[in-house]
Amino acid sequence: MTTASETAFVHILVDRRGPAGIITINRPRVLNALSHETLQEISSAFDELVADPEVRAIIVTGSGDRAFAAGADIAELQSLATAQEGFEHSKSSHQLLFKMQDAPKPVIMAVNGYALGGGCELALGGDIILASDNARFGQPEVNLGIIPGFGGTQRLPRLVGRTRALEMIFTGDQIKAEEAYRIGLVNRVVPADQLLAVAEEMAARIARKAPLAIAMAKRAVYEGLERSPREGNELEMRYFGDAVATDDRKEGTAAFLEKREPVWQGK
Repeated sequence: MTTASETAFVHILVDRRGPAGIITINRPRVLNALSHETLQEISSAFDELVADPEVRAIIVTGSGDRAFAAGADIAELQSLATAQEGFEHSKSSHQLLFKMQDAPKPVIMAVNGYALGGGCELALGGDIILASDNARFGQPEVNLGIIPGFGGTQRLPRLVGRTRALEMIFTGDQIKAEEAYRIGLVNRVVPADQLLAVAEEMAARIARKAPLAIAMAKRAVYEGLERSPREGNELEMRYFGDAVATDDRKEGTAAFLEKREPVWQGK
């Protein structure tokens, strides 16, 4: 069942369908360009969905079949006059992706059509990236005399490797969905008319798992990537210990032994 968001938004739509909260960038006339106001609305909607106990996974997609998000709002970029203004503009964008990374709930990006510049970087902020077969990815910022400022120089090489990331950034070339899958940029490529259904089905599968275990696993992965391998393994030991002590772990092992479905309490 779809319910309205608690907040009225101008540039996005927010739905709740079963265990999935869905944020849809809704600026199809400008290929869902990411203006500052649009990013602020995404951030506010994300807060709402994280706080909703019925929402177990968050999906981000774009309206229409042409674009997930074709990039930043170029008129806004044109208005930036100083290095400090550029820094603040970049910082506000990074804060949204860190919010997604730090959230206890999985974030699934359902990329339909163009994901260029800031749109590609927004997709990189997801825990799982699904692409329609007509999706296109690219970091064309050098064509505007700038560099990626929404995490592209950091998240992209961590996903696809240094040399592939630098080729995308240096040339500004677009790559098709199948190439994005081949280099490890996306998890899966699906027919465009099935994209959202596949994302919702994945959200439903995740919702059947222990929510605390999902949150701990997500934290362990991201925090571990910022540490040495040895420190990362020590971090995993601590989170594993925390998971063992939860009521959900007791329920999970009991349900397995009793051959029944577990009933998670998130405790």
